[in-house]
Amino acid sequence: MIRSLAELRAAAKKLGPKRCVVAAAADPVTLTALSAARKEGIAQGVLCGPKAKISQAASKAGVSLDGFEIKDCPDEEAAVAAVDEVRASGDFLLKGHLPTSAFLGAVLDKEKGLRTGRVLSHIAILEPASLGRLLLVSDGGMNIAPDLKTKLDIINNAIEVAHSLGIKEPKVALLAAVEAVNPKMAETLEWAQITQMAARKQIKGALVDGPLALDLAVSEEAVKIKGVASDVAGQADVLIVHDIAVGNIFAKGLIYLGNAKACGIVAGALKPVVMLSRADDAETKLNSIALGAVASRV
Repeated sequence: MIRSLAELRAAAKKLGPKRCVVAAAADPVTLTALSAARKEGIAQGVLCGPKAKISQAASKAGVSLDGFEIKDCPDEEAAVAAVDEVRASGDFLLKGHLPTSAFLGAVLDKEKGLRTGRVLSHIAILEPASLGRLLLVSDGGMNIAPDLKTKLDIINNAIEVAHSLGIKEPKVALLAAVEAVNPKMAETLEWAQITQMAARKQIKGALVDGPLALDLAVSEEAVKIKGVASDVAGQADVLIVHDIAVGNIFAKGLIYLGNAKACGIVAGALKPVVMLSRADDAETKLNSIALGAVASRV
């Protein structure tokens, strides 16, 4: 079981360099992270985009392009070229310097994209200093207000990523403001329904419980005080949120206010997709590249 981002990078290194295909690679921070990943033996980069712009970005970052493969193409063709390349021979896809809509348009293309029939969802992997283990949070990046069917895909995607991290039977907490079912709080009704589905083995490979308030999900002391009986409470590996706002604010709150280290990935596609924020630093991008490498083995 991988319990830290340092262990994640070590695991990625043991797997040998994976083939990381970058869409619109002319971005200094992305190239810095990818160069570090290459030096650590985590990933080999295939850079898609205008060669002149990529060279200019590499020069700005002080990065050598020796050892990188470059697929020279116009900006507007970079996403499609990267998806074609990752389908053919890549291990995972990495978003570079291009609009998210253009990137996802290529990923979700019905004929040439990376669709599998499952909903794509974002999983943030956080390393809070006080917890002593990694915490997966979903979905704070893709699905705005998921319905019940979409939530099931989000849960299954997160379970799959947890398995890639060596968590054999992840404990999945379905988060709400309270732990009691309240007809005035729609999410508590859905979480209770999903918990019952999991109890009947309609969700496999994990223990699932909810609704659970955040304190009950991660604090064994809170569980003792409140006297809640649950196989998940106090020990959650995965936190599933009701909508994108909750997940996005919660993850960024831990990062920017709680100094948590982080990485993230989009699951549910034919190959792992690493889609990062423009504000992410090189370390976060390096961790995410390592996550893409590890997730690609599943």
